[in-house]
Amino acid sequence: MKKLAKFLRPFRMPIIFVLLLVFLQTLSDLYLPTLMSDIIDNGVVNGDIPYIWKIGGFMLLVAAGGMICSILASFFSAKAATGFGRDLRERVFSQVETFSQTEFDQLSTASLITRTTNDIMQVQNVFMMMLRIMLMAPMMAIGGIIMALSKDTKLSLIFVVILPMLAGTIFLIARKGIPLFKEIQKKIDNVNRVLREKLIGVRVIRSFNRVGYEEKRFDQANSDLTETTIKVNKIMAAMMPVMMLILNFSSIAIVWFGGLRIDQGSMEVGDLMAFIQYAMQIMFSLIMVSMMFVMIPRAQVSAVRINEILTMESVIKNPENSKRATQQKGYVEFQNVTFYYPGAESPAISHINFEAKPGEITAIIGGTGSGKSTLLNLIPRFYDVTDGKILVDGIDIRDWDLEELRGKIGFVPQKNSLFTGTIADNLRFGKEDATEAELKRAIDIAQATEFIQEMKKGLNTEIAQGGTNVSGGQKQRLAIARAIIRKPEIYLFDDSFSALDFKTDAKLRAALKGETKEATVFIVAQRVSTVMDADRIIVLDEGKIAGVGKHRELLQTCEVYHEIVSSQLSEEEIG
Repeated sequence: MKKLAKFLRPFRMPIIFVLLLVFLQTLSDLYLPTLMSDIIDNGVVNGDIPYIWKIGGFMLLVAAGGMICSILASFFSAKAATGFGRDLRERVFSQVETFSQTEFDQLSTASLITRTTNDIMQVQNVFMMMLRIMLMAPMMAIGGIIMALSKDTKLSLIFVVILPMLAGTIFLIARKGIPLFKEIQKKIDNVNRVLREKLIGVRVIRSFNRVGYEEKRFDQANSDLTETTIKVNKIMAAMMPVMMLILNFSSIAIVWFGGLRIDQGSMEVGDLMAFIQYAMQIMFSLIMVSMMFVMIPRAQVSAVRINEILTMESVIKNPENSKRATQQKGYVEFQNVTFYYPGAESPAISHINFEAKPGEITAIIGGTGSGKSTLLNLIPRFYDVTDGKILVDGIDIRDWDLEELRGKIGFVPQKNSLFTGTIADNLRFGKEDATEAELKRAIDIAQATEFIQEMKKGLNTEIAQGGTNVSGGQKQRLAIARAIIRKPEIYLFDDSFSALDFKTDAKLRAALKGETKEATVFIVAQRVSTVMDADRIIVLDEGKIAGVGKHRELLQTCEVYHEIVSSQLSEEEIG
């Protein structure tokens, strides 16, 4: 837990201040029964009214001081805990941003969301409770025992029976409850996953009339979580009645044996009243600890899950001594590249060799699952190659600084993502300081000007979360404009024209030719019409290169390419 502990360092002073305030509050609470004992034994018994007023006034001052300390301790503990939660969330978010696709596949998006929100909240709440209760309870218990011994040593022997009973009860109940808290967090992950899938796929669910099925699936995940939560709460709920039972029987025993001590003349009435107060303080401090045991196991599980993120290192790392950029710009070369996805038995692509230069368009085509997107995703180093190497400007991409490497690339993914904000904000995701003229030029090339002008606010139109208020074709064109505005050395278009009609597709590619004259362009496509004019077409079949060449050449030499073309074009169009 060292990773979590370091987030407490900035809050050392508030924590120390809380410790001091809690200590003063505890002294106040421990001193009040002694003052009450003095009033009864020396004031009430003797009928000394001035003495009662004097000590009573002092009691009020002590109580007021304790109250002020309690308020301040609550304020500073809340401030330290919320600050700790804020910094921890920020660090977890930053750590997740460094993860490669491998780590995302391993942890899952739903689990990462739960860990960043619910898990951190669990730890934050327990930290705040610990500052107040876990610090106060031991001091109260130890102080109460000392003060009780000072009142009557023999009567204090009753704690030898009571305290082990209380501690044993806490231990047995916590032992049964702790394993269930880990299950609860996993089941929250599952509820998040089902809910997230339902929200993202709501259109598909409705179109296939699967609302009822999804409701049953969510109900099952929700019921599973509810049952486990009820089970653990039943176990923990047994703690309070048992503790109160022990507490009440203890009070009866103290009054009984205390009465005998008074009858023998070994104890004053005021001392017995004070002794009862100290006994209550001791036992209530243990009850407060038992309440913490309800929260600590769950927070412990959450802390382990958070720590797992903080200690997890990305398999994609920046080299310690990254190589400097060369005079070459946009040169990409695959040298006998083979790649396996983690845990896969067969390679996604194998023995890939080709070279792409600036001013050239390299198209990649093939059947579903042939490795087209995988090949493209290796260039920005989303994954590391298993064998062979990829060179960018003559340097192995594993020797590039990641930020510098990806700064050379304009990437349009297969599944386009737009972010909440205006159209201009989304375009500036590619270049933060882009001018209005640059934005307009980019949308002109991406054939997005017409539909943007039809919107009331133009470039200042708000994009809904996930881009749900624009069509698939509009979303693709905005994503293409976002890449264009960056003016990269290497363009990666991963099936980025699939949602466009043929006319818009042709106009966009024609406009792109003028923009990308000095850049290296990679296009993954399913349409033959999109790749026909490419300088080089790479045909993939089951992860291997089945042919490389231009359209006419491949029609004669590559059977796989001929089959793809025949499935899309008529004999007249081919001829």
